[in-house]
Amino acid sequence: MTVHVDNLVLTGACGGLGQALARRFLAGGARVALVGLNRPVLEALAQGAPGRCRVYTPDVSDPAAMQAMARDWVTRVGLPDAVIANAGVAGGYDTAEANDLMVFRRMLEINLLGVATTFQPFVAAMRERGRGQLVGVASLAGWRGLPGNGAYCASKAGLIRYLESLRAELRGSGVGVLTVSPGYLRTALTAGNRFAMPGLMEPDEAARRIAQAMAQGREQCVLPRRLGWLQRALGVLPATWTDPLLLRQPRKPRVGEAGATPIPGLPPSHEKN
Repeated sequence: MTVHVDNLVLTGACGGLGQALARRFLAGGARVALVGLNRPVLEALAQGAPGRCRVYTPDVSDPAAMQAMARDWVTRVGLPDAVIANAGVAGGYDTAEANDLMVFRRMLEINLLGVATTFQPFVAAMRERGRGQLVGVASLAGWRGLPGNGAYCASKAGLIRYLESLRAELRGSGVGVLTVSPGYLRTALTAGNRFAMPGLMEPDEAARRIAQAMAQGREQCVLPRRLGWLQRALGVLPATWTDPLLLRQPRKPRVGEAGATPIPGLPPSHEKN
């Protein structure tokens, strides 16, 4: 099965992977709704394809804002062929720290709830039309819990199961669901990592492979595949063997620490703790 995307809604279009995806689909002639929080970055992308883009800056975890975005795009351009829920945030987490509870909540709101609020306005209409594609960008971090990264791992593990459930619900309707599980991509989310990142991939290459998986109508896309095999191998080993190895690795910076990436929607005090 070959899937052609002429009309696309893309969240997280400001980030490294989001920009790479936007450029790839725009280069192919698609009309793209660019959804993100950094308006200047989105407008710069839109300038490269006059008349084929519209910029939206809602909070992806706000259902009303996402529904308004969807109504506007469908009214102006039509029901999309595909929706890519790419918006996401990352950061270290320490359960012993009270301030980190808000970080956990916000990460779930963006990484997990944000995907559902992105898809919701389009599902019924796509099912009625009998055609469409929903793409969720999860992570290999959702395959196994990692010390100091519990909030991110939990959000991505939940996302993988949500996409699995949605795929089963839509089976036979003509609407496909693709789960993308990247490892390490060279983006702002990994720039502050203080540990080795095997299989580090450039965003443009990741975007190429995701677009290929979409065109082929696939249900799973692991980037890179060899890192997926490594994750599966770790998953079958006893935790008493793997936990000591993982505990010796440097942890991802928490909000407020050097190298941490900002998480939108947190009170200013959290960025300084």
